[in-house]
Amino acid sequence: MSDTAPSRNSKTDIGLTETEFVAILACLFAILAFSIDAMLPGIPAIAAELSPGNENRALLVVTSFALGMGVATLVAGPLSDAFGRKPVILAGGALYCAGAMWAALAPTLEMLLLARLVQGVGAAGPRVVALATVRDVYSGAKMARIMSLIFIIFSLFPAAAPAVGQLIIWGFGWRGIFGAFVIFAILTLIWMSIRLPETLPVASRRPFRLPVLWEGTRQLMADNTFCLIIVIQGFCFAMLFAVISAAQPMFDQTYGVVTMFPAWFAGMAILAGSASFVNATFVERMGMRFMVSSALVLQSTLAVFALMVWLFAGYDTTLSFAVFVVWCLAVFFQTGLTLGNLNAIALEPLGHLAGLASAVLASFATVFGVILAAGISQTFNGTPMPITLGILGCAVAAFTLMRVLGPEPATT
Repeated sequence: MSDTAPSRNSKTDIGLTETEFVAILACLFAILAFSIDAMLPGIPAIAAELSPGNENRALLVVTSFALGMGVATLVAGPLSDAFGRKPVILAGGALYCAGAMWAALAPTLEMLLLARLVQGVGAAGPRVVALATVRDVYSGAKMARIMSLIFIIFSLFPAAAPAVGQLIIWGFGWRGIFGAFVIFAILTLIWMSIRLPETLPVASRRPFRLPVLWEGTRQLMADNTFCLIIVIQGFCFAMLFAVISAAQPMFDQTYGVVTMFPAWFAGMAILAGSASFVNATFVERMGMRFMVSSALVLQSTLAVFALMVWLFAGYDTTLSFAVFVVWCLAVFFQTGLTLGNLNAIALEPLGHLAGLASAVLASFATVFGVILAAGISQTFNGTPMPITLGILGCAVAAFTLMRVLGPEPATT
């Protein structure tokens, strides 16, 4: 057999071209990005209708979704190991659609947040199981190449989602966004159902046993490095979710450029996508821990600089807005230098528990980050100062824990 890389349209072992396989998986991942970023332009309308007088509560439509997804991540992977990939993706997709339809009809903000929580639980299926599907079909360098292609396509969705959400709001109001979620999810799931075969054979499935999961989780939580990474990654998630939650109100209330928000957000998302290339270029020479620590130092430095500019120059200047945009971009950029490296640091010594470790890390860190981000977002007062202070605290705490973690271990 030839060792040369197959062409983009060569057949996979499951009968699909690589192009179609990548496209299906990218759309499954995109359900997550669409569900978060398309909501951002609708936050003012949601606040006006369901939370007048306390607009900050409407920011929880982002974190409630992420919370549901984080909690369900813990079991979605093991369920797919027991029952197959497609049933769990389809079940999660059905729950996601039910949550979206419930949200579209929600008469109160509390009901909307609960519906978003359910929607997030459903989204965990496509999010987690899509990764397992790639592992079923590919391994080694081929798997890395396919994942890179998937995330390149996936990265385009955060850039376009706010603009798509704004167009839907203009035509159908903020409740129409949830209809778009349902349509996109159903089309993706139908495509997957027809074209993608089950990738986990019955003979390879493992029973879903809570005692086994509990014992594995107990072993993981006894690992000090693993626990530190959970907390560090939680701080990194908190920074990301806090900015996503409050970005639209800051563009609107602080700088009065709400109509340009989708364009600015798209530009920042596209530029932040280059972080993966920066990391790939330097991580082997500098080390994963160095890259994470450097990103946190850069984030802290920019936050302090931004706070000084706003404190002494105010907000009604071109410099103030430029600093704000750079600061937001830095938060998005640092996630590309931290989250992947932190995953690799945590999982490197845990090959025997890699699947469970991935689920526990993603679940615990996401839930921790969401709780912090929800608290930070509620401090918004019409200026970026309190959000920036909260993110600065997260960056400093994460860097301090990286120092506790220590330098890159010596290689032999």
